[in-house]
Amino acid sequence: MSEGFGRAPKAGNRAYAGELGVRSTRRSELRDITAEVQKAVKASGIASGVCHLYVPHTTAGIVINEHDDPAVARDIVAVLERLAPREAHYEHYEGNADAHAKAALAGASATIFVEGGRLDLGRWQGIFFCEFDGPRERRVRLKIVPDPAE
Repeated sequence: MSEGFGRAPKAGNRAYAGELGVRSTRRSELRDITAEVQKAVKASGIASGVCHLYVPHTTAGIVINEHDDPAVARDIVAVLERLAPREAHYEHYEGNADAHAKAALAGASATIFVEGGRLDLGRWQGIFFCEFDGPRERRVRLKIVPDPAE
């Protein structure tokens, strides 16, 4: 996973913007990117605010779910495969219609509160990049916005 975050906040604009590079290794997989996102939050210097994540791809997505047990991510991939199997009749001609359907179910964005300079995730929660048409090089865009000054 390459890290491309680091566009420093501009004068008068304390928001921090950046990008994470993700290289998938299978056609469908969930990759835990929690540590990389936390690293960006730390680099931003923002103690309290929100972290917005956006995946600019039509066959990939992002979800927040349990990351303590890796079987959960594999189970999610298996459920999505049953809901939108690769070998089904689809009208989309490129052969990846199932990937588009799975990405639509996962969603393209997530927002996480930042408190004390850390992602405010639940005890078992992690952030997963969802690949449904890999292996590929992908991007996750992020913007960390501070709470308004009081």
